[in-house]
Amino acid sequence: MASQTFDYRDGETTCRGFLAHGDGSQRRPGILICHEAPGCDDHVKMRAGMLADLGYVALAADLYGEGKIAKGGDEAQALMNPLREDTAKLRKRARAGLDALAALPNVGSQRLAAIGYCFGGLTVLELARSGAPVVGVVSFHGILSTKTPGDARNIKGKVLACTGADDPLVPPEQVLAFQQEMTAASVDWQVITYGGTKHAFTNRNAGRSNRPNVLAYNEASDRRSWAAMRAFFDEIFARA
Repeated sequence: MASQTFDYRDGETTCRGFLAHGDGSQRRPGILICHEAPGCDDHVKMRAGMLADLGYVALAADLYGEGKIAKGGDEAQALMNPLREDTAKLRKRARAGLDALAALPNVGSQRLAAIGYCFGGLTVLELARSGAPVVGVVSFHGILSTKTPGDARNIKGKVLACTGADDPLVPPEQVLAFQQEMTAASVDWQVITYGGTKHAFTNRNAGRSNRPNVLAYNEASDRRSWAAMRAFFDEIFARA
């Protein structure tokens, strides 16, 4: 596996992502990875490497620009909230990463997908709602609500959302509303809910926070959701 810092642009903003891929020049499916609230940190870089080991070209996007990574919760909120409040800007920033990935010579531009964690899960769903050319998106413990549910009609690919039954940030009524949104738009969707599972269940560092009632790593749910993603990719790329 080869990996490197990968710069790309969204207008005047330089984004400092992380690219991981296997050897050889054969075109492979490209996976955009969108990060949690702190930024493009070691967690998404690790996931990029894991995807490269599976044979994909993976780009961990930099949604904040300039490689900014928050040092604490307050700083993370300050970086994240302007994008959460401006859906158009968030979609544009995510699309810049997707376009940079699609332009790589070893990526099949018709074989693109996106995955995201927490804030990144919200981001890939908004990317799909924007009509981006992805054959599938996977949200891991991402916020499922949106300001523009009608935009689900623009979704071109399939959707998988992996969520925790005990996640206070994604309560059952939000999950139900998401399912209704996807169904109304005739999207091919799946929601997998993991019992005994809180927010950030894929992140091994989640337990270091001062919010144990909200954030917690869950090894079983992490493993099961990754397996679900792999099966999802086997399906969508077999037909792409």
